[in-house]
Amino acid sequence: MRRTSLHDCPAPAKLNLFLHVNGRRADGYHLLQTVFQMVDHGDLLHFDLRADERIVRTTDVPGVPEQGDLIVRALLLLQAAYARRHGHPPQGIDVAIDKRLPMGGGLGGGSSDAATALMAANALWEAGFSREELMALALPLGADIPFFIFGQTAFAEGVGEALLPVEAPDCWYVVIEPGVAVPTAAIFCSEHLTRDTKPVRITDFSRHTMNRTDSTGFGKNDLQAVAVSLFPPVAQAIDWLSAHGDARMTGSGACVFCAFSSEAEADTVLQQVPGIWRAWKAKALMHHPLNTVLQVSAVIE
Repeated sequence: MRRTSLHDCPAPAKLNLFLHVNGRRADGYHLLQTVFQMVDHGDLLHFDLRADERIVRTTDVPGVPEQGDLIVRALLLLQAAYARRHGHPPQGIDVAIDKRLPMGGGLGGGSSDAATALMAANALWEAGFSREELMALALPLGADIPFFIFGQTAFAEGVGEALLPVEAPDCWYVVIEPGVAVPTAAIFCSEHLTRDTKPVRITDFSRHTMNRTDSTGFGKNDLQAVAVSLFPPVAQAIDWLSAHGDARMTGSGACVFCAFSSEAEADTVLQQVPGIWRAWKAKALMHHPLNTVLQVSAVIE
């Protein structure tokens, strides 16, 4: 029997275990290298098919108008692709969001929401698009979205779209939200951003993390120096968390994380985080949890 709804669909956060800027293309896009790591903390999305063809976000998201929301834009793209393939548009969808991830946090919240929406709608509509097709469809909306559809820990290059699966330690993280939203454009446009980090190989990362119980110590985040100079709360969070390990910023900020080999270690640090910040712990995810809900293979060859 065909499903008409999918509720409690996870949209997990991601961490950049390192983030190097290797150069800049003629079109202004930066050449990056990173390892994307999903964690078991994020938003929850709920989808219900409609009787008409409209895509409707039923939850208000402060600061994000409905038609500018990546979720809505992604679903409209998939709806149009479905119509081209099948000769008619699919049913519309109501989308509700339990929002937990902060905007401007470097956790990929909006991108993760959009990826979850594409995977869920593909299933509800029985659209038949492959994972690779969904990734290609999503790329123009943002380079992080294909990673979440890829659905596993990944070594990424280019503008973030060239993905290879990679193993990373099965560890725990403490994440601090410094309470500021960092606009990505402000970081990448800064004249102080270094853009000449020497490229690394996926084997360099794999050798470093082999036999480790956490993900610390490899590379750096090239965007961090710019973010801490522009946003002092980010610097303060890094300084505090650095007393407990290799603390660094994720993405273009603002959130800061540190890896721990056990949940007990993460709990000990979490209990000490000053009350001026929101903080939480999360476990590394090897695969996207929505794959289990949708009974989709979690491996891309």
